[in-house]
Amino acid sequence: MISKDAKLNPKIFDKDVEMKAVREGYGEGLLVLGAADPNVVVLCADLTESTRSQKFSEKYPERFIETGVAEQNLAAIAAGLGVSGKIPFISSYATFSPGRNWEQIRTTICYNDSNVKIAGHHAGIMTGPDGATHEATEDIAIMRALPNMQVFVPCDWIEAKKATITAGKLWGPTYIRFAREKSPVVTTEDTPFTPGKAEIFWQSKKPQVAIIATGVLLHNALTAAKELDEDEIGSMVVNVHTIKPLDDKKIAEIAKKCGAVVTVEEHQVYGGLGGAVAETLSRLAPTPQEFIGMQNTFGESGNPWDLVNKYGMGVKDIKASAKKSIRRAK
Repeated sequence: MISKDAKLNPKIFDKDVEMKAVREGYGEGLLVLGAADPNVVVLCADLTESTRSQKFSEKYPERFIETGVAEQNLAAIAAGLGVSGKIPFISSYATFSPGRNWEQIRTTICYNDSNVKIAGHHAGIMTGPDGATHEATEDIAIMRALPNMQVFVPCDWIEAKKATITAGKLWGPTYIRFAREKSPVVTTEDTPFTPGKAEIFWQSKKPQVAIIATGVLLHNALTAAKELDEDEIGSMVVNVHTIKPLDDKKIAEIAKKCGAVVTVEEHQVYGGLGGAVAETLSRLAPTPQEFIGMQNTFGESGNPWDLVNKYGMGVKDIKASAKKSIRRAK
């Protein structure tokens, strides 16, 4: 059943559950930060509307910089601002930032521990019609490997707003990943959000498998857990909105309790949440683990939810992996 402490959307399993794009939370979060702190500035690489930076640019034009299609400059300018007392947020598609400007992020932002917040939009297979060239499915891996970098992956627009506001208040380089397509609203304003802490959203009386999820596929994970319960297979669903620093202690405790693990992400199975969890478990609690995500392949153009199912990240795939992980544990 849904954990009472999670305080989730009561209509989470309804057919008419509210759908809203995760990126909307970024725009809302920027407005909150802009009103609270005059040092917050926003930069964009010619994608102001798509990245939802538009409202900030209209309300605070003196604190908005349009760099044009120049992502390396975007990062370098922000790095200078970040070591000068400002709190810069840079916005572009994730395939371009951090994809195209990774070296500038590494050398000018992370190496100098500059207080820059990187918003990677249109990430993952949910970018849909834009196709493989615009579907960033490697961004978590390349960002979490960087020293000094924090990585947030919100599950819905409400959590995205919280992550954006939190990033503005935390010191240091931070990457926040945003999906394009509308997705189910899982959380509420009262749902806990503490950076670096994994949250249990579902807990059966006798959990046999931990489904550890991040991003918009969290709703699929919860739906899978509900259906597994109906098949008398208990589970726990863990929302990992902070990939780095990962909540190692809780992940290990949950793995020991359940004895089997499935990780769920809209990202390559290499180097993302699955890799981070595997690294933790290998050190603290070796546990059979199955990986839901992109299996060493690029995406394609299509309906986002059709692509999720085609590439093995649907509810039935999560259930099958949960059962496989339990069999391996036995």
